[in-house]
Formats: sequence, structure tokens, C-alpha cells
Amino acid sequence: MRSPVPGMALRLVPGLIAVIVLLTAGRMPEQRRFPFPVLAALVALVVLSNLFLLRRRPAESMRRAATIALLVFVVAGGLAWFGLPGSALIVLPFWAARVAVRYNLPGRAELAVVVMGIVGASVPIYLNTDSITAAIGTAFGVTALVLASINRRNREEQLEELEVSLARKQAAIEEHSRAAALAERARIARDVHDVLAHSLAGLSLSLQGARLMLVRDGASPEAIEQVNRARGLAAEGLAEARRAVAALRDDAVPDVRALGDLVTAYRLESGALADFEVTGTARELPSEVMNTLYRTVQEALANTRKHAPGAPVSVSLAYRTDDVTLTVEDRPGRPPARAAAGGYGLLGMRERADLVGGVVEAGPTAEGWKVRLVVA
Repeated sequence: MRSPVPGMALRLVPGLIAVIVLLTAGRMPEQRRFPFPVLAALVALVVLSNLFLLRRRPAESMRRAATIALLVFVVAGGLAWFGLPGSALIVLPFWAARVAVRYNLPGRAELAVVVMGIVGASVPIYLNTDSITAAIGTAFGVTALVLASINRRNREEQLEELEVSLARKQAAIEEHSRAAALAERARIARDVHDVLAHSLAGLSLSLQGARLMLVRDGASPEAIEQVNRARGLAAEGLAEARRAVAALRDDAVPDVRALGDLVTAYRLESGALADFEVTGTARELPSEVMNTLYRTVQEALANTRKHAPGAPVSVSLAYRTDDVTLTVEDRPGRPPARAAAGGYGLLGMRERADLVGGVVEAGPTAEGWKVRLVVA
């Protein structure tokens, strides 16, 4: 991932230009239309508002402040450009108009910034040169920059939508492949069960009958031992066939020990503290509920490995009178930098919980992230 630092440094350029031009203007008083303290105040407003605009796309909570900062920037920048004609401060209205459409959603405030950017760039040109042609040309220049920025923003949005569409298509393809693989596994399981397992079961019964007949007819101990050995091999083969069928069908239902095994595997893999606690009076749960508990712990630990590697984890399973509560909490020592609204993993947890009448809650805590599943 590319570092955001270079982009942020580039967004500081307008403020740096304003400071450099102000320092230069201090030695050339004949070029100033405003007293130096007024110019210094305008440049200070430009720099301070520029600091509020470092984020390319501010969060919703900061969008209002960023919009106000942009309005302050374009007004102060236009006045500073008028106060120092012929300087590089003409870039300030251009930059403000570009930022309004490039990094913010269109709206009244952004339209006001664009209009003030056009006015702030062109009017000082006319007042300083008395050339309407130059003023109109400058206005067209700002407008062209705004249109180019809108076009680039639209192309980026289209690319983002295409990436999302491709990701969804890839997920659908993977799900289709998984369904096809599961169907094939189910077919193989049926064949193993219907052919091999039934044949071995029949063989075991036939060998048992042969043994009884040999005993009845007074056969040699060696012959009886060979039949017993063959019967034992048939019984072992039948057991292996049944285990293979269960594995192919994924019918093995996890139990509470399997939840503890997931926590132990996380502890051994990450070297972090991880504990598993069971409270309340344990009782047998339906297989679909146990599967949901198992998958929830599995997904929560996978998310911890991804977003908070090496974080201590506590997993608790509480048997209560009316429900069973599973809690998985990681504690890296800080809340997540950006709490996502939800991804495919959380969506999968909620879908599994809905199937068994449960509820999943997931969100940040003061020390990390918590997932809580309640199944009635």
C-alpha cells in the first residue's frame, strides 16, 4: 500500500506558497495593496484552513468543518491575491475550486466555493490590469480546471464501482465453485455409503456367519482365527468408510472441546494470551447451534489475526437459563483505527445466527473488538 504522506505533503503546497510570497512581499512594499499586517492575517487564515484540508476525503464528522475551512480558504486566498497582484497567490482560488469538486460531494457549499474561486481569481486580474479579456480568460481557466477535476472524480468513482462489481463477481464464482465442490463431495459420499459401506457391512455379517459355521462343524482353530482376522479387517474398513462419509459430508458436529481447540490453536500460532471459559450448567445443544458457535469463534479469531495480530483474546461460553451466550473479545490495547460497518465475515456470522434464531453483536471496545452471539 502506498504511503499517504506524499499526498498530504502536496496538499500543504498552497499554504507554503502563501508563506513564501508573504515573506517576499515584506521587502517590496510598493507591490502591496494592503498593509503588511492585513496580508499576514490573510495568509495565516490560508495556512490554518489549509491544515483542515489535508484529508483527501474527510470523515462525515469532519465534513462540515472541512467545508467551512474551504470557504475561509477561498475568501482569504482571493483577498490575498488581490492584495499582492502579480504574485503566485493566484494559485489559491484555482486550488480551492479544484478541491471543492475533487474531494467533496457536490452541494451548495461546494458550488459557492467554485463561484468564489472564479471570482477570486478573475476579478483581481481585472482590477489590477483593467483587461476584461484577461479576467475572462482566467475565469475560463478556473472553469476548465473544475470540469477536468469533475471528470477525473467521475472516472475514479467508476473504477471503484467496477472494483466492487468485480469483487462481488469473484465472490459469486467462488461460492458457485464451493457449491459445486460440496455437491461433488456429497455424490462421492453417497457412492461410498451405498456401495463400499454396504458391501463391507455385508462382508462382516457373512464372515460372522462363516465363523459360526466353522465352530459348529469343528474346524481347526487356525481356520477360525483367519476368519476372525478377516472379520476384524472388514469391521475396521466399515468404520473408516463411515468416517470418510462423515468427512465428505462435513457432518461431524463440533462440541465444546472443539471451541477450546480453536482457542488453543490461536494461542500456539500467535504466542499471545488466549483463554477459554465455560460458565453455567452445560447441556446438549442442537447440532446446528454448535456449528454456528464453532463458525463464529473461527471467524472472530480469523478477524483478530487479520486486524489485530498477536492481540490477547478471551472466549467465553455461558449457559444460561433461557439462552447460550458466546463472547469473543480481543484486546490489542486500543480501539480499532477505523471501525468498519461490516464485511463479509460479519455478514456470514449474522446469517448463521439468523438460521438458528440467534443474534450477533459486533463492535469496538475501549481495548479492541468484541463479538457477542446469543442463541435462545
